[in-house]
Amino acid sequence: MKHQQKGLYIVEFALVAALFFVLLFAVIEFARVLFVWNTLTEATRRGARLAVVCPVGHASIANVTVFNAPAAAGASPILPGLDSSDVVTDYLDQTGAVTAVFNNIRYVRVRIVGFTHTLLIPALLPGLPAMTLTAPTFATTLPRESLGAVPDGTGSTQCP
Repeated sequence: MKHQQKGLYIVEFALVAALFFVLLFAVIEFARVLFVWNTLTEATRRGARLAVVCPVGHASIANVTVFNAPAAAGASPILPGLDSSDVVTDYLDQTGAVTAVFNNIRYVRVRIVGFTHTLLIPALLPGLPAMTLTAPTFATTLPRESLGAVPDGTGSTQCP
């Protein structure tokens, strides 16, 4: 009887190990998705904080939002797929409507739109189709501050 069950342990291990690794990869992928969501939230916070002190429409706002240097446009070094072109900066009046009149600006909103996250599980498990998650729009709104104006009477502006 013992000779007939010799390969049974290997078969049981293969079944249990397959389930274990699928579960392990799912947990890792869920952690990656949480990291992406937290990074996008932090990115909009960084962008909004800079936008309230920089001149309206300054290029460094989008660059700093995606964790680049103020003068370095392009892809984020932290989050693959995030680019400065995904950043939208809105200047809002008292009612929350977008305004282009400098004196009416009361709030600044920085949004990340159109970001998609590619899941790694399909790459790790053969036979699964490629999957992506489209992130919702992440936004942070802050009350305006100087908007780049320096109170020295010269009318100069300042921004990193």
